[in-house]
Amino acid sequence: MQQTSLHPMLNVAIKAARAAGAIMNRASLDLEALRINTKSPNDFVTEVDHACEGVIIETLLGAYPDHGILAEESGRTHGAKHSEFVWIIDPLDGTTNFIHGLPMYCVSIALAHRGVVQQAVVYDPTRNDLFYATKGRGAFLNDRRLRVSKRTRMSDALIGTGFPFRRGDNFKRYMKMFEEVMQQCAGLRRPGAAALDLCYVAAGYYDAFFETGLQPWDVAAGSLIVTEAGGLIGNFTGEADFLHQREVVAGNPKIYAQLVTTLAPYTRVIKEEDAAAPSPAPAAEAAPAAAPAVPKKRGPVRIKKDEVGDDAAA
Repeated sequence: MQQTSLHPMLNVAIKAARAAGAIMNRASLDLEALRINTKSPNDFVTEVDHACEGVIIETLLGAYPDHGILAEESGRTHGAKHSEFVWIIDPLDGTTNFIHGLPMYCVSIALAHRGVVQQAVVYDPTRNDLFYATKGRGAFLNDRRLRVSKRTRMSDALIGTGFPFRRGDNFKRYMKMFEEVMQQCAGLRRPGAAALDLCYVAAGYYDAFFETGLQPWDVAAGSLIVTEAGGLIGNFTGEADFLHQREVVAGNPKIYAQLVTTLAPYTRVIKEEDAAAPSPAPAAEAAPAAAPAVPKKRGPVRIKKDEVGDDAAA
């Protein structure tokens, strides 16, 4: 897809992402001068996060003042509150990598219309890699069309993941997942920026990816890039509401189906009968749920306004 043929809204998102990337590149030259705050244990925010978010929002609302905004640092305080168009922004995905000088971080911008992601940009300023997609028009890295890998066996698959790091995360549950997946695949990788991880699935660098504890802005853009590259994405039971379940698995269709089978017993999805029970068992100790061997066909991923609002406040 040539730059001149891109959707106008995608072009604006690319402009915003590159402006944020320029801020990161300048700041990376003198990391010792950064002011760093802690949102929660091991969860950092810097002045660069805020500066990047500011320039992204200014660029997007400058072009589309009637659109809504859902951003990692400022939530829904900017933009129109009830617009059918909502920009979902992670201004610096991989902040911990950034403040340590590890060049694995990115900008993630998605546009949802009536809850369905239509435009997506993930920009890696350290490599000048621009991943982008428009719904129905394919996914691209710079000017190269992306397709997921063709591997079919878990024993050959390279899989990306993200480690839990916040206080209160279920580390024991994760270690059980890690152990199962590690024994089935060719290797596990944890670079530390979920938006890039999803793009790596789309590019075929990974055969699949899974992580828990993610927010909508971590995965919105990457989810469209994965599906436009021919991949599948869902929660641990293969359903499409991963944006609200804080768990995600993505991959080429064959590896995705096998990984869902492995991860389904560890899902955080609460069944109606479990919610009504007086003393539900912890997720890590609950009896394994039956997993579909092949994921069901699903419609487009929808972002519910009320649930997004809850996530933003988390």
